[in-house]
Parts: sequence; C-alpha cells; structure tokens
Amino acid sequence: MSHKLIAAALCCVSLVSVAEEATAPKVKSPYTASAELGMLFKTGDTNSADVKAGFDFTHEEAAWKSTVTLGLLVKKSEQEDDNGEEHFTTSDQKWTAVGQTNYNLDKTSPNYIYGNVSYEDNRFSNFKSQSSVSTGWGRRWYETEKATLDADIGPGYKRDIIRATDTQPEETKTAFIIQAQALYKREINEHVLFKQLLVAKYAPKSDANSTYKARTSITTKLLETLQLKFSFTLDYNTDVEDGKENVNTETAMTLVYSF
Repeated sequence: MSHKLIAAALCCVSLVSVAEEATAPKVKSPYTASAELGMLFKTGDTNSADVKAGFDFTHEEAAWKSTVTLGLLVKKSEQEDDNGEEHFTTSDQKWTAVGQTNYNLDKTSPNYIYGNVSYEDNRFSNFKSQSSVSTGWGRRWYETEKATLDADIGPGYKRDIIRATDTQPEETKTAFIIQAQALYKREINEHVLFKQLLVAKYAPKSDANSTYKARTSITTKLLETLQLKFSFTLDYNTDVEDGKENVNTETAMTLVYSF
C-alpha cells in the first residue's frame, strides 16, 4: 500500500512540474538576428547572375538598444578572356554596413540619444566609398499594439571618396551634415510586417553632396523562422559626375531566416 502511495505522489509531483513549465512565461532573449538571400539569373543574349544578401542583428536590454545591418549586392557577368574562354566574373558589387546604438534617457520617457555610423562601398556609382558618423536626439513618436514610429536627428560628418577616371584623379570630399531618419513598422496581420525607412544626410555646404534614402519592405511569414521579403530602395545623391544618375533604385525579393 505504501508503494502505491509513493508512486501516486511522484506522479502528482511530475504533473505539477509539467503544468508549471507550461504556464511559466518564456524569457525573451535580448538578441535577435536574421539573414536574407536572393538571386536573379539571366540567360540568352547576356548571361549574368545577381546575388543579394543581408544580415540584421539587434541587442536590446534595459535602456540600451543596438542594431547592426549588413548588405551585399553582387553582379556577376559572363566575360570572355584573352584565350576566348568565357567565365563568370564580378562586374559590379555594393556592400553596406550601418550600426546604431540608442540609450533611453528615462524608463517612462520615449526620448533617447543615439550614435550612428555607416559605410558604403559601391562599384555601381562614381563613389568609391561613402561613410558618415552622427549623434543626436530621438523619440518614439507613436506606439500601438501593432505599430511604432521612431525618428531622430543630429549633427554629423560625412566623407565621400570619388572614384578616379581617365581624366580625373581620385578625390576625397568631407562635409558637416544634419542627419535625420525615421522608421515606421506596422504588423498588418500576424503573418505580414510592413516597414518604411527614411534617411536624410543634408550637407549645408553649397558644393557638398547630400544623400537621401527611402526603403519600403513587406515581409510575409512562410514558416516560424522563414519569411519572404519584398523590398524597394531609392537612393538619391545631389552631386554626381556627368553620365551618372542622381537617383538609383533597387527592387528585390529575398528569403529571410530569423534566429
């Protein structure tokens, strides 16, 4: 009889433990990350392959929030060498890196101070590289259960290296800037997320180059950790060399893996 009572007691303890584990809230990790990849192949008169990849990392804990975004766009084209053999070689590429850290001034306040750094190496344009640093003040202007709007503004410094040409040597231009950016997020439903990013780097100096960026994206959940992402990006430079466009756009569809 005593053995039966002991067995029953152990069963009760096990059931209670399982119930507690089921009802206990999961501790949210301060780290979130995602990686994306998309490819476009062309055949026929010209054979080429475009590869787009990206990586996003976020760490959020207490009053601190840090984000790192990396992007890569590679264009490989079939070209003929001196021996008449055709090979896929990298004809153009673009990679970007953007990092930002926010610090909330008060737990009950939507205001924060930020530091931002960015770098872009772009063979598609006449700029060999474009980099900037900025710091200032920001605020969460709008927040609901499904939507948020964050915007910040502050002074900064920009450095553009203009690629050398047959007639002009490589040139470096620096300028003081006012950087302003805004990010709007909205959950359309439990499977679809909309994002709108706007970034302006205005150089007050008359002959300095100002840059503006707008990126719109819609992410659709396919599985728990796999999403399909549609994005449209517009880049505008006020000062470019002859033969180059002020406005460049990029439309992409990529698979995103979150972990």
